Amino acid sequence: MPLQEIIRTKTGIQGLDKAMNGGFPASNTVLISGGAGTGKSTFCMQYLVNGATLFGEKGLYISTEQNRDELAKQAGAYNWKLIELEQKNLIKIWYYDITGGSKFPETLNNVINEFKPKRIVIDSLTTLVDNLLLSGISDGNTFSMVQIAETINPIPRSEEIWNKNVLYKLFKEVKRYGVTTLLTTELPEDEKTLSADGVSEFIADGVIVLHYVGVGSVDLRSLLIRKMRYTDHSKQTIPYALESGGVTIKESEI
Repeated sequence: MPLQEIIRTKTGIQGLDKAMNGGFPASNTVLISGGAGTGKSTFCMQYLVNGATLFGEKGLYISTEQNRDELAKQAGAYNWKLIELEQKNLIKIWYYDITGGSKFPETLNNVINEFKPKRIVIDSLTTLVDNLLLSGISDGNTFSMVQIAETINPIPRSEEIWNKNVLYKLFKEVKRYGVTTLLTTELPEDEKTLSADGVSEFIADGVIVLHYVGVGSVDLRSLLIRKMRYTDHSKQTIPYALESGGVTIKESEI
């Protein structure tokens, strides 16, 4: 029996797509992990902008830290016309205000069913999960800590267990839409884990780790595809740069 062909979601970053044999396997959830200055948000925004401009695919940007105007300003630094793409209904920006008390799962379902994106970015996973843990106490949503605790008795009701269960529920919720999704997370300083929570890397289908070292006036950046289900991929460290057009990778480096 012939092997089933893998449907790909191209990033439009040619060197990266080459490193994954054509792009992300469609419907994968991929963790983009890195410290400050590595370009996590830029990487994710470029994924959506390229999707819209190169492939005509709708992209949903869920931001917990930057509002619409701030994201548009960031995009402008790379000559990306984010607001214009939004007006063309190719990109939708959803600023999820963690202080607003809105119910994330229900709103996510409504937004996806109405907009029907092919690509999703959640920036950042860390802030979102922290909010779900806190808001779940009172709002009665599907990530309620009380509901979670009831499913894991007689295991002690610890913060670590709640955190893990919220992450599993969140990834399961995102996966059910069948949309290729990127989620950003901070890379801990000690790098003993690949995410701020130490759990996401095991749940996600893929993990891309971004590194940055500043030496004098020289910026040295590199990425490593630590994991990618359903496809072979480069195992080597890949240099990249943040230039006027965003993330660039020389194919000669692959």
